[in-house]
Amino acid sequence: MKPLPLLLASSSPRRLTLLKQIGIVPDQVVSPDIDETPDRDELPRPYAQRIARAKAACVASTDHLVLAADTVVAAGRRILPKADSADQVRACLTLLSGRRHRVMTAIVLASPQRGSRSIERLVESIVTFNRLTDEQIERYVATREGEGKAGGYAINGQAASFIRFLSGSYSAVVGLPLFETAQLLRGVGWQVP
Repeated sequence: MKPLPLLLASSSPRRLTLLKQIGIVPDQVVSPDIDETPDRDELPRPYAQRIARAKAACVASTDHLVLAADTVVAAGRRILPKADSADQVRACLTLLSGRRHRVMTAIVLASPQRGSRSIERLVESIVTFNRLTDEQIERYVATREGEGKAGGYAINGQAASFIRFLSGSYSAVVGLPLFETAQLLRGVGWQVP
């Protein structure tokens, strides 16, 4: 039996690039339109899972597998925003400077063959930033690379020079845990290299 075509529910070009890195090209990419505002007192792990589920549900399909993900950067119990301005990037980097933080990426694979059930995984990584100078922060802010990124930085860009320690999945910190994603797809019949 031929596996169903794959729909990627994402507006992130990084997730598409990551999938291509392991030889997967989705048949369709749809940007889900959902409210990503955290609920009051919501913790990072349940938030990431809720948003990934909401993305998958937003683009639910009767003839496609739907792959959705959400990445959250957390300092303690605090969910850092997807920085939408230079000020937010600066605030995130200032908070993360010299600190250890967690990056959680929740993935959901929904299949019409499974009814309303989906398969989910959550991958948590630990990242430690070096202590950053004001000049380093301002140089990074000026690149605008951190805008639109969870926690105000892109580990696959110039912020890589800030990372003193990483434990977990590099690709999950970028935005999609490739090992776990490949395992989920293999489980529903996809031939992943």
